[in-house]
Amino acid sequence: MKRIGIQSWPLLLVALLALAACREAPPKAVAAREDGVLALTAVSFNLRYEGPQDEGWRAWPQRVDRVVRAIRGLDPDVMGIQEALHGQAADLRASLPDYDFEGVGRDDGKRAGEYAGILWKRDRFELDPDDHGTFWLSDFPEQPGSRTWGNSVVRSVCWVRLTDRASGRGFYVFNTHWDHRHQGSRERSALLIAERMDSRRHPGEPVMLLGDFNGNEDNPAVAYLTGSRVDLAGQARPAWDGALIDPWRQLNPRVENRRTLHFWRGHREGAWKVDHVLVSADARVIDAGIFHAASRETQPSDHYPVWVEVRWGGGQG
Repeated sequence: MKRIGIQSWPLLLVALLALAACREAPPKAVAAREDGVLALTAVSFNLRYEGPQDEGWRAWPQRVDRVVRAIRGLDPDVMGIQEALHGQAADLRASLPDYDFEGVGRDDGKRAGEYAGILWKRDRFELDPDDHGTFWLSDFPEQPGSRTWGNSVVRSVCWVRLTDRASGRGFYVFNTHWDHRHQGSRERSALLIAERMDSRRHPGEPVMLLGDFNGNEDNPAVAYLTGSRVDLAGQARPAWDGALIDPWRQLNPRVENRRTLHFWRGHREGAWKVDHVLVSADARVIDAGIFHAASRETQPSDHYPVWVEVRWGGGQG
């Protein structure tokens, strides 16, 4: 997808007005599930921020179509994105009109800085207007742009509560991007996210955590979220009662090459699986995978998206 020239603005205005009308239309009817099963495909996708250092096939205008094609191929019900600047988020919203979006720029709580946003299929899910938002990974989580844990970059979490129109069941989605340098910040981030999940308004509903944690499964911060007893923030921590499960690891416990961060090289060797989808422990795992493009030059990002398919309720579904 290429940037639109000035001569195309009249057509663009018509398209945007049509898009706005489409977004205001009521959602289409969806078939009800009599078994009450909540079946979801969820994706975590670090898009790679748009910057001048990425040229040619790596530049955002040259790869946004590859990003959209990857998303269409994965067909997520819900998706967490990381590193999107405002223009990138706007490009995705225009290219994916069948999805709704929640997210803000992390630097000011508006448009500045990277988004850790959430998209979901607008016809299938209804947003709880009283249970969604963003908090910051710091000692002042309600203060936009705050950072107090030693990380030089602002970090945040976006969350939504959605109701599945097919099953009538509610569930939560959290999406985050942890610090890339400061382990102490990652550990404090895990503790705060666990605390927020424990205090959600509907604690019996399923929950999932999507994100780029900048740490693999054995990192203590990640391990805490999946039920390990670890030392975090200078203290020995008991296993978290609300521990999540890692569907990808559950299905691939012996796979050594699990890399998701490939730095544009397109290689798969190594254990650099820093992108994760974790879900509440009562989920039934159906499938999980890491998306790989056909070649190095067709990669949509410098991260491979991670996807999982899970179900809640209904026994074998």
